[in-house]
Amino acid sequence: MTRALFIIDVQNDFTEGGALGVDGGAAVAARITDFLVRARGDYDVVFASRDWHHAHGDNGGHFHHEPDYVDTWPPHCVAGTSGADYHPALVVDEIDVHVRKGQGAPAYSIFEGVLDDGRSLPEALDELGVDAIDVVGIATDYCVLASALDARATGREVRVLSDLVAGVASASSDAALVRLAAEGVEVVPSAATA
Repeated sequence: MTRALFIIDVQNDFTEGGALGVDGGAAVAARITDFLVRARGDYDVVFASRDWHHAHGDNGGHFHHEPDYVDTWPPHCVAGTSGADYHPALVVDEIDVHVRKGQGAPAYSIFEGVLDDGRSLPEALDELGVDAIDVVGIATDYCVLASALDARATGREVRVLSDLVAGVASASSDAALVRLAAEGVEVVPSAATA
């Protein structure tokens, strides 16, 4: 079995003090690093996604001056800004493949992104023979949810590590985990992966 880890959007703008900061985001960044140090040998490849929005325009309606916080959002994770950087508590030297998404368009799933070399994520997964994926990151109820569902839709075995995610709101995050389980995604604590 070839197993990948997906680290979803652990960026400054999605952690406390950022444009769309979630409670517990910085702590999740640190816990993901601790997990990577401990469990790096369990993964054949580590992918990390980042929102990488254009500075100008509304990014396909994603940015809005009066956001509804469901489909429209204030500007965040603008390419080249500190808000788009990985959170400093996340160890980036353990990341093998970087994926940028939302370049001029709304994008929640890592599958909507492009690798630095221009390939699509499905191409890279197929080339590497990945058949199992663990998902961690931010936000449980948006980009983690979308990424895990898309991973499952490819027919791969998928797990979300429940102690290594942080969400926008507890109710919607809980609902996301219930939905993932109903769709065949295993929701487990990181300790259960050993």
